Amino acid sequence: MNGRRVLGTLIILASVAGCGAVPSGDAAVRVVATTEILADLVRAVGGDRVTVDSVVPPGGDPHSYEPTPSDAKTIAKADVTFTNHLLLEEHALIKAIDANAPKDAPNVSLAESAEAYGAQVIPLVENIALDVPWVGLAVRGSGAARGASRASEIRLTAAQLDGPGRLAVYLTHALGQPEVYVDSADGLSPADTVVLPPDAHTHVNWAFSTPGIYRLALSAALSNPDGVVQPVAAGTFTFAVGVDPHTVAGGATVLDRGHTDVAVDLDRGDMYAWTDADTPGTQRAVPAADVVIDVPNRALDTVPDDPRFAFLGRAGQSIHQLPQAVLGKHVHGEIDPHLWQNVANAKAYVQIIRDTLVTRDPAGADGYRRRTAGYLAELDRLDHDVRARIATIPADRRQLVTTHDGFGYLAKAYGLTVAGFVVPNPAQEPSAAQVRKLTETIANLRVPAVFMEPNLSKRASVLTQIAKDQDIRICKLYGDAFDDQAGTYPVMMRHNADELATCLGGP
Repeated sequence: MNGRRVLGTLIILASVAGCGAVPSGDAAVRVVATTEILADLVRAVGGDRVTVDSVVPPGGDPHSYEPTPSDAKTIAKADVTFTNHLLLEEHALIKAIDANAPKDAPNVSLAESAEAYGAQVIPLVENIALDVPWVGLAVRGSGAARGASRASEIRLTAAQLDGPGRLAVYLTHALGQPEVYVDSADGLSPADTVVLPPDAHTHVNWAFSTPGIYRLALSAALSNPDGVVQPVAAGTFTFAVGVDPHTVAGGATVLDRGHTDVAVDLDRGDMYAWTDADTPGTQRAVPAADVVIDVPNRALDTVPDDPRFAFLGRAGQSIHQLPQAVLGKHVHGEIDPHLWQNVANAKAYVQIIRDTLVTRDPAGADGYRRRTAGYLAELDRLDHDVRARIATIPADRRQLVTTHDGFGYLAKAYGLTVAGFVVPNPAQEPSAAQVRKLTETIANLRVPAVFMEPNLSKRASVLTQIAKDQDIRICKLYGDAFDDQAGTYPVMMRHNADELATCLGGP
């Protein structure tokens, strides 16, 4: 695609023929789960009556794992599949599950079903302090009426640009490699497209070569797994680059601070700016035609002396640029997907697993219900013990600094504060500003320890160095994966509680 790769260029694994029928008698029900943690919960409910495969291998990261052809074969033999979803897993993995699972096999997203079973979900709130607006891209609404599913793709295409100069919309990867989505320098074409999964949000850079008023016309289309592509919406957004945004006629709403997404709404068939409202933590929709996005002169930057950024212009040339705020590819939804870090939410997962297996394999219903009842009692004891252990930490020392933003549920459920993390998503590397901010946070709060995840230890060099510089402890928390020392969910959660109390509790 002329060097431009769309966000979410995904492997579509060929479906492998397989029968979704449950074996008769005492033979095992074949279950595929995306992660080790989900697989362990299935084993607790299913016992010897199920065989469970985790697609993400031991110690793997569901945020970045790309499925293989052998995974497709395993999925095709499943009688039941369980995912976490809420965009926890890499979209290619979700597409592989949905494309290859037998059509008559239950395909259950646990996190998205958990509220009906009493789970508490919390939003992902991004509060990134920049002195200019930061503008992302988002897909909102389920699109169910249009036949959309979680394996669908939404294609957001730049159709026309009116303005005095060039526009480039691009993403900067963790190691500084740019990925260009829109570049008007050679004219716009269907290649100037960003692809997102449903309910997704991502960060991007917006670079303008010349001051003035720009009007960008965008169109959105929904591509479903059956190959049907249908238009959804179109809209034109106005950018005031280096000029007074209030000079734009029509009494438009000027967006000059905070977080805004250029959003396509699958349910409303509309395109709008989804932007910070006056009440902290809330957002509102402003029609595309009524929006002026301010790109102020303090957004002036220069083109790096790096051939990878030549698409922005010559090295040293001045440009106006709204930065992507978070370095690296970072696609997420509006809800924190790490529900299992609250034991009460894991209980909801277990009940969903029980009901799914009972429906799929009625002959094993008594066993599923009996094992579930026993395991739920075990989880009640676990929840009590985790709460009691963490309660021993003095209130002024319950500050949690981790490798990535995966412990919001742990903090909210058990009285901790997420004081900081290196990056929101473990597939990223931190920027210099993120490192500086985290260092200051640790020093100001006198944090006695930081916590890394064993499966992300190779990516924790920054956190390790900060800890050494501050002469504080480096401890271990389990987030998305097990290791040889913690191979079940209860063991993992007990370790986390003990580690928190040990590392934060003493002088």
